[in-house]
Amino acid sequence: MTLWQIILLASIAVLALKLVGYLVPPRVLETPTAARTANLTTVALLSALIVVQTVSVGQQLTLDARLPALVVAAGLLAVRAPFILVIVAAAASAALLRMLGWAA
Repeated sequence: MTLWQIILLASIAVLALKLVGYLVPPRVLETPTAARTANLTTVALLSALIVVQTVSVGQQLTLDARLPALVVAAGLLAVRAPFILVIVAAAASAALLRMLGWAA
């Protein structure tokens, strides 16, 4: 099976799952458990995307300036710093590390 066939099958599966979602009665979706699960799933998927984009290049794991920048951003978000400050500080830390030759 080629990569494009896998992508096509996955796309069809996602579309089918989305269409099946329209058949779910609204009362099921209004329960607190369903709402909490939907919220947590969104956070988990976004977190996984961030980690994959931070520590990989192609199909290889790599540790470069992006990882410390992510740690800086997470720390600033934990103390509820303004978002623009989080972005600037993370970018500055990555730039500084790259300037010092720590990572490409």
